[in-house]
Order: sequence, then C-alpha cells, then structure tokens
Amino acid sequence: MATLTTAEAAARLGVKPETLYAYVSRGLLTSTRGTGGRPSTFDAAEVDALVATRGAARRPTGVAETITTRLTLLADDEVYFRGHRVADLARTETPDRVAALLWTGELDAELGEPDLDGVVGPVRDLVARMPGRPRPTDRLRVAVATLAALDPWRFDLEPAAVVATAMRCRRGMVGALGEGGLWPALAGDPTAPEPPEVLRTALVLLADHGLAASTMAARVAASARAHPYAVVSAGLGALDGPVHGTASTAAYRFLAEALEDPEAAVAERLRAGERLPGFGHSIYRERDPRTAVLLELIAGTDAAALVERLTAAVAGRPGVFPNVDLALAAVQHVHGMRAEAGEAVFAVARTVGWVAHALEQYADPGLRFRVEGAYVGARPRP
Repeated sequence: MATLTTAEAAARLGVKPETLYAYVSRGLLTSTRGTGGRPSTFDAAEVDALVATRGAARRPTGVAETITTRLTLLADDEVYFRGHRVADLARTETPDRVAALLWTGELDAELGEPDLDGVVGPVRDLVARMPGRPRPTDRLRVAVATLAALDPWRFDLEPAAVVATAMRCRRGMVGALGEGGLWPALAGDPTAPEPPEVLRTALVLLADHGLAASTMAARVAASARAHPYAVVSAGLGALDGPVHGTASTAAYRFLAEALEDPEAAVAERLRAGERLPGFGHSIYRERDPRTAVLLELIAGTDAAALVERLTAAVAGRPGVFPNVDLALAAVQHVHGMRAEAGEAVFAVARTVGWVAHALEQYADPGLRFRVEGAYVGARPRP
C-alpha cells in the first residue's frame, strides 16, 4: 500500500496540515500512527479518492444541498438552540426543559412522564446479563432496541406521539443502566453523592450540535420513516467512534497521562504527528463555547489547573484550543467518574437532538438522502 506523509497528503489535496487533520476528525481520511518515533502516514489511494470526490461534478440527485433546520445555529464560536445561547441555557435550565425547547419550540411545554411500569425492570435485567465487558454505550444500544420491541406504538410518527416515545426512550435508557438514575452508572464509586450541577449542565450543553455525523445518521433513518427508537439507534451507531462520541474517553486517558508529566504527554503526540486529544474542533475557530461552562464547575481543582497548563503549552497554534471533550474529561477526573462515563453522558444528551432532527425530517417525508458516489476504481474492460 502506497503511503504519504502529512506534508505530501496535504500538498496533494491542496490544503494545510491542520485542514488535513480536520478531515481525519470528520472521518474523511484515516491516518496511521507511526512506530518507533516515525510520523503518521496516509493511504495514498484514500487521499486520491478524496481528491476525486472534491473535484467531481455534482449533479442533481433529488437531495437538497443544504438541509433546512430551525434547531441549532453554530456561528461566531457560539451555539444557539432556537435562538437561545446554549451557554446560558446550561447555567439555568434543566435537560427536560431544553428537550421541550428543541422538540416543541417552547421551554415551558409540558412533556409528560411515560408509563414504564413493567418495562424498565426487564430491560435492566437483560442489559445486566450482557456477556463480555460492555461499555455504558453498549448497554444503551441494547436497551433502546429492547424498549422498541416492547412499545407497540413506536410506529406512530405524529409529532405528539414522537415526543411521548422520545420521553419513554430517554427515561428507559437511563433506567436500564441501573437503579438510582444516571449518576450511579457513571461514578467510580456508585455510592458517592452526585455532584451538583454536573450532569444537568453536561446534558444541556451536549443536547445538540447541528448536523454532526450521528445527527446525519439519525436524519437519514428518519427520512426513511424509521420510528424514533430506530432513529436513536442510528445515532448511537454513528456516535461510537474515536472522532465523535468516544472522543471524551481519549481525552480522559490523555489527561491521566498529563497528570504525571504534562509536557511529555503533549510532546509524545506532537512527535507522532497526532492531534492532541480534547483540543481543536472542525467547526470553531478560536474556542469551543461549551468548554468554559463545564470548567466553571471544577474551578480551583488540579484538573482545571492542568487544562490551563496544557492550553498554555500549545498557545499560538492555529485551531488548537480545549474543546468540550477535554472539559468533560476533566470533570470526570475531579468527580471520580469512570473513564467511559463521558460517552454515556454524550449519548443520553444527544438523544434529545436526534429526536428533534427526526421531528423535522418527519415533517418533510419527500426528502430522501441518496448521495452520488465518485467511482475511482477499476474501469470495465472493453
């Protein structure tokens, strides 16, 4: 397999190295970490395929080039849910009220509590018997599929029914992880008291983020008229990757290394030509507006000081700033949460956004997602 260095791949694509790694973070390219101190490399064929795709003529395929949405605005390094600044919502509102805002357009809308009698117990028992060493997100995927099988009304796609199903799904997901709510399933010590504001704030901040990969997967499922549980399952599947929903775990482990020797942890990744876990973002230019909100909750701690030290160490590098994954990882360290707890928080939170986008998609049943591929393989022989 022919490979290219970072400089060669960037030159072939006509972009800067920072843009090249943005392509990696978005899943457009893959990089292979070198061994023995050698830098990362890229598959030349994969780079050439991306060159062909970027330069290929686009013809109408019945799919709008831009998806119209009234949900989330990402502009000027800020996030807004239906015109409300997310940083403000995270400091004042509950996850349920933000769900109401995204699903109905009104913070004060009454969502109602689902009847889960006789449902959560069997789902929890099934999840508890999963073989191997399942992560919280593995348990959530099984829980959602089981909740769907137990809900005969899941195919009702009228807006009010979808909202009711979404509440049933959210409550069932949390209940399936164990008794006592979300915190005992995420804490290293399940008996430890839940830290005030941590889960509430994180669940609001992460409720939606525009047309991220998992949200696109959810919208594709909804465009095929899949029921809300299937929409959430599609989102969970796309979330389970290192450049999306599991990024907080990589940031958690990076912080654990940095606690021992910050400079060495940074230098090791720079030497390998890798991005620093928890730094940078493909959308924001100078800051992730969600980061500061989470770090406020752990001000004065060693983890917060470490984030400041790491940020200072990479200051001046374009596009390198602490993102929400790093902030979530720091919160996990301070409060003794499990390494993969951030993934579960992300999944439960983003369920709100997936359903909100599904509601928009259900209202436009004529739109179907069918992108045109740019074939770069072998041509038929004459």
